[in-house]
Amino acid sequence: MNLRTTFEPSTKQDIDKIFEFYDLAIAYQKTKFHKQWQGFERSLVTKEIAENRQWKVLINGEIGCIFAITFEDESIWKEKNVDQAVYFHRIVTHPKFRGQHFVEKIIKWGMLFAKEKKLDFLRMDTWGDNESLIEYYQKCGFNFLGVITPEYKGLPKHYDGITLSLFQIEIQKKLP
Repeated sequence: MNLRTTFEPSTKQDIDKIFEFYDLAIAYQKTKFHKQWQGFERSLVTKEIAENRQWKVLINGEIGCIFAITFEDESIWKEKNVDQAVYFHRIVTHPKFRGQHFVEKIIKWGMLFAKEKKLDFLRMDTWGDNESLIEYYQKCGFNFLGVITPEYKGLPKHYDGITLSLFQIEIQKKLP
């Protein structure tokens, strides 16, 4: 079966589906790790949609994965926030589409996106002690930069009192 994969900005019509994905992700996190997301403010997602920072990955026209991006992340990346980067957050795959290697697809898409926007890095984070995700992101091509304690100002609830593992991929400026 040939799967057609496309990336599109999410729309306000997608908001209920996005929150459905978040609920599915939290349920899955509870089976895999001792920490879970604590839910998200609808206003955050509405703002991301309005700013074209909430994305969906369509598989043959059906949403298989969602994720958010931002271009600054000072609370987490601190002094490195001055770099030109795209930061990936809340990557969620629908259970029906697990095993489709969405992080790898997002990296490939992100490299083109970053080159178009003249950015230098793809970046993301996960809980500092989530060994399986740390290993997985490295297998996908991210360089592990270490563990930090974020400044909890304006971040979602699950960031309070935790450490984070940081990852990045440097954008190669030369096209192959």
